[in-house]
Amino acid sequence: MASQSPRTFTKSEALMSRARNVVLNGIYGHQSPGLLTQGEYPSFLARGEGCRIWDVDGNEYIDFMCSYGPIVLGHRHPRVEAAAKAQMDRADCQNLPGEIWTELAELLVGITPWAGWTAFAKNGSDVTTWSLAVARAHTGRDKIIMAAGAYHGIGAWCTPSGAGITPSQKADVLTFTYNDLQELQRVAAENAGKVAGIILTPFRHEAFHDSEMPAPGFLQGVRDLCDREGIVFILDDVRAGFRLSLEGSGDYFGVQPDITCYCKALGNGYPIAAGLGRDELRPAAESVFFTGSFWTAAVAMAAARATIETLRDEGGIQRMEAMGTRLRKGLDQQARSLGLDIHQSGPPAIPFLTFVGDAVFEKNRMFCGECARGGVFFHPHHNWFLSAAHGEKDIDETLNVTEAAFKVVKERFGA
Repeated sequence: MASQSPRTFTKSEALMSRARNVVLNGIYGHQSPGLLTQGEYPSFLARGEGCRIWDVDGNEYIDFMCSYGPIVLGHRHPRVEAAAKAQMDRADCQNLPGEIWTELAELLVGITPWAGWTAFAKNGSDVTTWSLAVARAHTGRDKIIMAAGAYHGIGAWCTPSGAGITPSQKADVLTFTYNDLQELQRVAAENAGKVAGIILTPFRHEAFHDSEMPAPGFLQGVRDLCDREGIVFILDDVRAGFRLSLEGSGDYFGVQPDITCYCKALGNGYPIAAGLGRDELRPAAESVFFTGSFWTAAVAMAAARATIETLRDEGGIQRMEAMGTRLRKGLDQQARSLGLDIHQSGPPAIPFLTFVGDAVFEKNRMFCGECARGGVFFHPHHNWFLSAAHGEKDIDETLNVTEAAFKVVKERFGA
């Protein structure tokens, strides 16, 4: 079958040429177009509306990356934008917080049964790194245990890159294999009395890897270990938060942590992060120095309140679950009809697809590149995201594109 017609990226390429002169690598970090299928994706976007985005050359896409997670209700959601504008008309960044500071904290604590307090910041890395300091202050211990390869941000203690990082900055961080409770227990026993905290994502979701759901009893086993040894259980819910449960992803998986870290979807694209903790950790958290001049900015907080209330009032989480399930079933049927062996992983609202045996993601890059040609924005190496703006027609339109993309993969690679 012939490939879908290529798109042109004249303006995007010109912007990238200019950017390379004045910005590191033109675009750096996880949004680098170098991580996408070369020649099939733009480098710059112009606008978004609902579950659709347009690049600077005018090409339209159904968006299944949602800005790598922040867009949970859809781009430019009217209720969120109205709340943000109303607050901006009064003030944003000031000498002191506005009323929304307290109101948003009350809302977050109110929907989280085990939490007693909130702290605000801007980035996921802010709150994950802060959570370790709280655990250390609370326990008087130094060691932190995390899953090997897990992504918790750009802090020196966990960054996936070693450039500019000294061994001493990771010296107190221990690792184990995600889902291997026995190995975790062994690491904790070997460091008895020294472990301050265990930090985990609710499911394994680093790039270049199938997502891995927690094995039966794994998270509860972590909770029991922390209770038994006086260790602080930290849930890094930066990526999954507010797509699985309003009470946090721990609620979705049936476990309550001691600290939860939120960012991404909290403000539907407005920059805000939050950490929630149990009452017994309040003295330790209050002793940790944690501040930023933009962290009290009120516009993102107004957007966050509107985001949470809209998800609650409109059943947004249930909608993402339903549309993600519709997408997953369609992809499975298409692949099986062609004899293609695919693996779909992660929750329906945070899905990912790989081809079995495709260790270097060659098939994934071709599949996602073909989808981009057809106007569907997936990522070949990173998990995808749905928003509450995705509807049945969007999913069905997507499946028309994926069917053609699967046929190209079949033609090129066979089974």
